[in-house]
Amino acid sequence: MGEADASTVATQEHRLRRVLGFWGLTAIGFSNIVGSGWLFAAMYAAQTAGPAALLSWVGAGVLCGLVALVMVELGASRPEGGGTVRWPLYASGRLVGTLIGWSALLSVGGTAAEISAIMQYAAHYLPGIYHGHRLTLSGLGLAVALSVLLTALNWFAVRMFARLNNLVSMFKVLVPIVTIAALFASGWHSGRLTAHGGFAPYGYAACLSALATGGIVYSVNGFQAPLDFSGEARNPRRTIPASVLAGIGLALLMYLGLQLAFLFSVPENLLGHGWHGVDFESPFGQLALILNLQWLSSLLYADAVLSPGGSAYVGVAIDARHTYALAKNGLLPRFFMRVNPRHGIPHRALALNLAVIVVFLLPFGGWQNIVAVMGDMYLLIYAASAVAVAAFRTRATGGAPSWVPGVRWIAPVSFVVSSEFVYWSGWHDLRLALPLVLAGLLVFLAMWRGGYGSALLAELRVGAWLVVYLAALTLLSWLGTFKGSGRLAAPYDSLTVAAVSLAIFYWAVRAGARHLSLSAEAGVSASPAA
Repeated sequence: MGEADASTVATQEHRLRRVLGFWGLTAIGFSNIVGSGWLFAAMYAAQTAGPAALLSWVGAGVLCGLVALVMVELGASRPEGGGTVRWPLYASGRLVGTLIGWSALLSVGGTAAEISAIMQYAAHYLPGIYHGHRLTLSGLGLAVALSVLLTALNWFAVRMFARLNNLVSMFKVLVPIVTIAALFASGWHSGRLTAHGGFAPYGYAACLSALATGGIVYSVNGFQAPLDFSGEARNPRRTIPASVLAGIGLALLMYLGLQLAFLFSVPENLLGHGWHGVDFESPFGQLALILNLQWLSSLLYADAVLSPGGSAYVGVAIDARHTYALAKNGLLPRFFMRVNPRHGIPHRALALNLAVIVVFLLPFGGWQNIVAVMGDMYLLIYAASAVAVAAFRTRATGGAPSWVPGVRWIAPVSFVVSSEFVYWSGWHDLRLALPLVLAGLLVFLAMWRGGYGSALLAELRVGAWLVVYLAALTLLSWLGTFKGSGRLAAPYDSLTVAAVSLAIFYWAVRAGARHLSLSAEAGVSASPAA
C-alpha cells in the first residue's frame, strides 16, 4: 500500500489537539522512563556488575543523552505525531520506513513488559497469577483486563490524559524518594562499595553487560516519549528539547539514589556468594520486609502497580501514535489513521494496539525476557533517527540551521551508541530480535505495489544499508563475547561493532542524501505534511 496522500494526512493531523506544554511533556517522558525499571533494575545491575553498576547508570545517562539530542533535533525541526517512525521514511525511503515501522509495531511489547511487572508484584497479594517467572492462565486473564482498562483510559481527550498522568508522575517521584530515605536510615552497611570482591567484583567489562542485560538501558529508555506527542504540543520547538532532557536528568538522579540504597542496605548474610547470589522476586518490597519496614513494604507493593501502570498508560498512548504514523506511512491500512474529531485521539490505532499487547503477553513470561527482546527492537529507531538527522543536514536538503549545536558529530556517535546498546544485549536475545525485524523485509515485498522494476530496485538500493546493518549485528553478536561464541574476543568485539557501524552510518547518510535529492527533483516533499 502506498503512503497516504498529503491532503488526507493533513486532515487527520489537524484533528490532533495541540494542548501539551513543558510540564505535561516532561511528565510524559518521566512517566514513560520510570516504570518497572526502578523496581527491578537495581538488583539486576548489582547481580551483573556489583557496585560498579553505578558507572553503568552514569554511562547510560550520558549515552542516552547523546541519542536524545538527535531525537530533539528531529522533534524540534520536524514536529509530527508519531514522528519517530515517520522520520526514517522521509530520509531513507520505504524499505527502511517499513523495517523501522515493523520494529516499532513489535516494540509494543514494552507495554506488555510493564503489565507483566504489575502482575509480578500483584502476586504478593494474589499468589495464583504468577508462577515460576511466568503468568498463569488466571494471571494472563487479569493482565488482559488491565490492558483493556488502560486502553479505555486513553480513549478520551489528550488534555485529560495529560492531567491524569501528571498526578501519577507526582506519586512516582514521591515513592522512590521515600524508599531511598527509609532504606538508608534503616539498613546502612558501611564499606559496601569495596567489600565482597571490591568495587568491580566481576570486572569493568561487566558494566557494559549491565547496561542491557541488567535492565539499565531499558530503564533509562523511554525519553523519546514527548517526541511522539510533538504533533500535540503547543510550542514543540521550544518545549520538546527541554522536556526530553529534563525527563532523562530527573530519572537518572532517581535511579542512582535507588542503586546506592540497594547496595548499602542488602543484609550481610545474603552476600555470602557475592552480588551474584542476591536474588529477590520483588527486590525493594522484600528488602523492606527484611528490614522490618512493614509500612514501606505496603507502600511499595501499592506503587508496584501504579508505577509500571503509569508507564503502561503512557505506553498505550505512544503505541497509538506509532500505529497512527504507520498508517500514514502505508505499512498499515489507512483505516487506522483516522483521528476521532471529537476527542482528537486515534481510536482505531488504540484498538489495534490492544490486540498486539495481548498477543505479546502470550509467548513471554518473565520481565527480563520481554525487556531484552523489545528493547533491542526499539533501539533500532534511534539508529535510524541518527541517519535521518544527518541526511536532513546534508547540502542536498539545503542545510537549514540546526536546533542542537554540534549535531553533525553527535549523529554518528549516536548511531554507534545505539549499535553498541543492541550488541551488548547479547546473542541469546538478538538471535530472536534481529531476525524478527528482518522479517519486515518480507512485509515490504508483500506490500510493494510499484511493480518489480526500476522503482523497486531504487528502493532496495537506498534502504539496503539497514538490511546489511541488521545482518552484520547478528553475525557480530554470534562471534562476540556477549553470550556469543567468543570467537571475537573482548574488547575487540565492541570495537569491531563500532567500526562497522560507523562505516554503515556514512553509507546510509549518502544513500539518504541522494534519496532526498531525487525526491526534491520529483516534487515529493520530505516535510511532515508529506
